Amino acid sequence: MKMTTGTGLALALVLTVGLLPASAQPKKLNIVLIPGLTTDGFYITMRKGAEEAAKRLGVTLSFQGGPDFSATTQIPVLNAVIARKPDAILIAPTDKQQLIAPLKAALDAGIKVITVDTFIGDTGKYQTGSGVADFPLSYVASDNVEGGRVAARALAAAIGNKGKVYVSNVKPGISTTDQREQGFKEEMKKFPGVSVLETQFNDDDTNKASSQFAAVLARNADLAGVFGTNLFSAQGAANGVKTAGKKGAVKVVAFDAPESMVADIKSGTIDIAIAQHPAEMGQKGVEFAVAALSGKKVPTRYGTGYTVMNKGNIDDPKVKAFLYSSK
Repeated sequence: MKMTTGTGLALALVLTVGLLPASAQPKKLNIVLIPGLTTDGFYITMRKGAEEAAKRLGVTLSFQGGPDFSATTQIPVLNAVIARKPDAILIAPTDKQQLIAPLKAALDAGIKVITVDTFIGDTGKYQTGSGVADFPLSYVASDNVEGGRVAARALAAAIGNKGKVYVSNVKPGISTTDQREQGFKEEMKKFPGVSVLETQFNDDDTNKASSQFAAVLARNADLAGVFGTNLFSAQGAANGVKTAGKKGAVKVVAFDAPESMVADIKSGTIDIAIAQHPAEMGQKGVEFAVAALSGKKVPTRYGTGYTVMNKGNIDDPKVKAFLYSSK
C-alpha cells in the first residue's frame, strides 16, 4: 500500500507514543479525603460531592478514615496516607491542635493540604505567614459562627423569646462545634428574656446527651429549649424530650440534617434543623486541590451555605435536596 509522507509521520507518531514507558505518560493526580469519621451521613455526602468533582476533573480520589470522631483514630490513618505520598490530602481535622504536627508532616512530604468542615489552629485562617497552623492552602466549610447565630434566632422565636435553654455540645477543642456554641451564645445576648444555662458536653454519645437532658430538666422544670451543635447532640436531646414526654414543650434546634431528620421534624420532636452543604465542601475541596497542583492560586477560605429546615418546608424538593445521604 502506498503511504503519503503525512500518513507515515502520523503512524510513526502513534507508534512512538504507544512505545513510551509508563513513567513518560501523564500522571493521574491522586487525592485522599480523610473525613472526621466514615459512617456519618454528613461525610458520606461530602464524599459523593468529592467523587463527582474527581470524576469530572479526571483525578483519582480515595476515601479513608476512622470509625469515630477522634484524633486518636484519625492520626494513624493520616500517617498511613502520608506514607503513600498522594498529591493532596483533604481532611476534616478531629482536633484543632493535635492534628497540626501530623499535617505539617504531610506538608514536609510535599503533599498539598486542604481542610474541609473543620480546621487546625485557633482561627482557621491560613497562609497568613504567622502561627504554626497557617500552612494548609484552604479551609472549605460553612460559617459555623453564623450557623450558631441562626440557631439562636430560630430557638428564641420558637420559645417566644423567653425561657431557659442550653447547648448540647460534643467536647471542647473541635473547631466547628466550638464556633457554633460561640455564635449561639453571642446571638442569645440580644434576647434578654432568654437565659442560657451551662453547656453540656456529651462526647458524641447520644445516650449521654439524652441523660444530660433529663438531668438539666430535673434541675429546671421550666426548661424551654435545647441547641444541639451536631447530629448526635441533637438526637440525644430529642430522645430525652420524647422520654420525658416534653415533645412540643421543649423545643430542639439541630445542627446537621440526615435523612432520618425528616421523621423527627414532622413529628415535632425536632423543631428546626440547620443543614450544611457537605457535597459542596467535597466538590470545592477537590477543585481547589487540582487547581493548586496545577500551580494556580486558590482561596484560603471558602464558605459554603446552609439550609434551614422545619415542618413547613421539609417536603419542598429544593429543601430535601440538602438532607445528608446515609449511603
